[in-house]
Amino acid sequence: MKKVYFDSAATTQLRSEVIRCISEVLKTEYGNPSSTHAYGRSAKSLLENARKDIAKHLNVTAAEIIFTSGGTEADNLILNSCVRDLGVTRIISSKIEHHAVLYAIEQLKQKFGITVAHVELDDCGHVNYEHLEQLLSDTSHKTLVTLMHVNNEVGNVLDLKRTAALCENYNSLFHSDTVQSVGHYEIDFAEIPIHFAAVAAHKFHGPKGAGFAFVRKNTGLKPLIFGGTQERGLRAGTEAVYAIAGMAEALKISYQNLEKERTYISDLKDYFKGKLSAEIPGVKFNGSCDDNSRSTYTLLNVCLPIPPEKSMMLLFQLDLHGIACSKGSACQSGSAKGSHVLTEILSEEDMMKPSIRFSFSSFNTKEEVDYVVDVLKTFIDA
Repeated sequence: MKKVYFDSAATTQLRSEVIRCISEVLKTEYGNPSSTHAYGRSAKSLLENARKDIAKHLNVTAAEIIFTSGGTEADNLILNSCVRDLGVTRIISSKIEHHAVLYAIEQLKQKFGITVAHVELDDCGHVNYEHLEQLLSDTSHKTLVTLMHVNNEVGNVLDLKRTAALCENYNSLFHSDTVQSVGHYEIDFAEIPIHFAAVAAHKFHGPKGAGFAFVRKNTGLKPLIFGGTQERGLRAGTEAVYAIAGMAEALKISYQNLEKERTYISDLKDYFKGKLSAEIPGVKFNGSCDDNSRSTYTLLNVCLPIPPEKSMMLLFQLDLHGIACSKGSACQSGSAKGSHVLTEILSEEDMMKPSIRFSFSSFNTKEEVDYVVDVLKTFIDA
């Protein structure tokens, strides 16, 4: 059976260079980086070199990179400490954030009684910056703004500089989930007055279980996990040196190949969009995912002209033909609930139709696109 992987927004396959890097570290650098003997010192050196390499890509200091198990932990570390330790009493967010942010905010609301405000979105799910400024103008609360850089379901891109500038003007903290953007976009945190960001390695061809929080120096953030003094006291627990080394290698290669791979993937996405439009009358593209100037080049979220009674079999049929993709985000694909993102931006009529997220990497080909469109067309016409 032919196998096609169009679910890179959920997770990416490891690059061969990353596998070699991880394998070598597993074999040779098995010391605990907190140990003071030679084995520990060698592992510690590898860890800190990885931290420095990662920091260079974002133009920050190594001390501002805190290794975590991934984006979810980084989000939770930041949000919890902002409320618990930094005196934040109001969080401004949107209704289409990742659940790592939405659920964390809900727990903080229940536990600490914070105020939660949601910025208005346009019909495609983009932030209304005028409304954001209106919310920020109420300075009676110490405020944290948390808005993701690239939406994981429809790909909308937030203007980080504009958002950060607004937060700075009103003396508010700014956190962004950059899980879908780091490794795919140039981001210079020296130019953007952002306080916190969350990153996951497995979104840019690195290993699962590794990520980091960017924590601007002197913010006063406190740990979520207590124990040892690892990660400058902000994240206890022995670091997974092999995974962190693999993450640094993956990020390095992603930025080395950024222009070439961005052009290739953008062309592939445009080809996919054109084939769908030509072969499947009535297809729609959710949000602004058909506009690469407003949405990431790495995904398409497609609303297909299929009646509800037939749509239940769509993902099964795709899987049966070896095609991997997602209904909404991977975190929701096994849920009976519809996508909270699409609920906010689609009409009731379109919510009755199936929407599928196809997401791409440089490992994909136009031949795979042809195959997927052919399978979709056959299913729809049957």
